[in-house]
Amino acid sequence: MTEPRVRPDPAFALLGLYETALPEVYGYLLSRCGDRTLAEELTSETFLGAVAACRKEYAPPVSTGWLIGVARHKLADHWRRLEREERGLRLVHDSEPDVDDPWDEQLDALRARQVLESLGPHHRAALTLRYVDGLGVPEVAGHLGRSVHATEALLVRARAAFRRAYQEKEGRDA
Repeated sequence: MTEPRVRPDPAFALLGLYETALPEVYGYLLSRCGDRTLAEELTSETFLGAVAACRKEYAPPVSTGWLIGVARHKLADHWRRLEREERGLRLVHDSEPDVDDPWDEQLDALRARQVLESLGPHHRAALTLRYVDGLGVPEVAGHLGRSVHATEALLVRARAAFRRAYQEKEGRDA
């Protein structure tokens, strides 16, 4: 009679990567959300989610890049939750802005970050995924759980909201 073999926990692969990946994942999240507490919470959610994913039958190989992908999903989930909460509180919907977007001015990075943080979570999520992370519209749509057409419309509204807020802030800072 042969003894059954014990399979090692695949999540142990994360242990070897934890110390080097932690600052990368945290830095990625902090640079996109700008809130230390939120970045810490999302980092812990990322590693907890990664442990669960590692234990699945067809888990992908564990790497820092893969963890950043998990973190991106956790951040998008957070933004979706915020948007649902805000949508539930809003009584009046925003009007549709014009579709034309010929804004070619250079942006001040600090002002742009402050303006981005002041936007609603749905606009912040769309703009961050599209322009900070450099994802294509279909990928942004996938992360936000929207159709490509709805995501394109969201990006038009988000750019218009960003432009308005940026120009208002520019006028106050001048």
